[in-house]
Amino acid sequence: MDFIQNTFGFLWEFASQITWQQIVMWLIGGTLIFLAIKKEMEPTLLLPMGFGTILVNFPFSAAIGDAHEPGFLTTLFNAGISNELFPLLLFIGIGAMIDFGPVLSNPKLMIFGAAAQFGIFFTLCLASVFFAENDAASIAIIGAADGPTSIVVSQKLNSNYQGAIMVAAYSYMALVPIIQPPVIKALTTKKERMIRMPYKPANVSKTTKILFPIVVTLISCIIAPSAASLIGSLMFGNLIRECGVLDSLSDTAQNVLANLITIFLGISVASQMVAEKFLQKETLLILGLGLIAFIVDTAGGVLFAKFLNLFMKEKMNPMIGAAGISAFPMSGRIVHKMGLKEDPQNFLLMHSIGVNVSGQIASVIAGALILNFFM
Repeated sequence: MDFIQNTFGFLWEFASQITWQQIVMWLIGGTLIFLAIKKEMEPTLLLPMGFGTILVNFPFSAAIGDAHEPGFLTTLFNAGISNELFPLLLFIGIGAMIDFGPVLSNPKLMIFGAAAQFGIFFTLCLASVFFAENDAASIAIIGAADGPTSIVVSQKLNSNYQGAIMVAAYSYMALVPIIQPPVIKALTTKKERMIRMPYKPANVSKTTKILFPIVVTLISCIIAPSAASLIGSLMFGNLIRECGVLDSLSDTAQNVLANLITIFLGISVASQMVAEKFLQKETLLILGLGLIAFIVDTAGGVLFAKFLNLFMKEKMNPMIGAAGISAFPMSGRIVHKMGLKEDPQNFLLMHSIGVNVSGQIASVIAGALILNFFM
């Protein structure tokens, strides 16, 4: 009888501790899991984030713990994110995935990567109205569409909103398939979306592919030494891919390392999605600003391509400009699929991936510029 009474007493105490904010966070976590499983939207990222969000929003959750005995998610966050280890390891994996061949064979694609970073600086101006200088700069880098860069920049600038910035950056990265298509359609006509771009690859030598990551690292570190860890990790991963003597390490970096770190990142970021921290007006404002940054990035790339078409005899499909954000390879694939939907014979993949790769480099450089300005 005492056992039953104690059990009911514990359940009653547990239920009385549940707040409406925690219930909202359960719904948010469930939505992320739904999108991951049902819609197959970046499941390796959204599923850990969704499950972790539910896990940390229980009363007395041991996943978080307390100051005296931190839980396993808090420990994982401190071990891999607060010291920037996970983002940099992930950059090695991303670098190993990237083939710079399309960009090297058509260097003009690089300008789209730069044009699609406009949302960062637009959002910086907008965020400065509501937040302190370093916080505004950290929020603006959400527009890089690059989770690791957002984490590193917000930590180096010692932002007061690191958790919200991480959540916004990774959430919107995963939601790129929802965010980008309406913006692209709103800014282009059907005729523009049907423009075909024949792929004419130039021969890129192995030596060029090996030298490229080394040269980019040297130039970037001279211009912005604070970006050495970011650009160095990305280019080191690419060098592993292109050197030709480390195929097993390249495969490991692309698959095992990248997938493992993505899982750790997703569930670690979820440790910051506690109701008390997340459901605040500042956090909701950051999420809104992050969405604006993504929209302006996409619009900037598309409009820049339309502008160039005014002076070019051989027109470009303006949709490829949207792939200039750093959400690799999601954004490139989205543009390719939209092209196929308008015209089943319109293959934009190599062009859009080339622009997407340029955006990956541009986002890291943009992060370095932000650090140079505000550190």
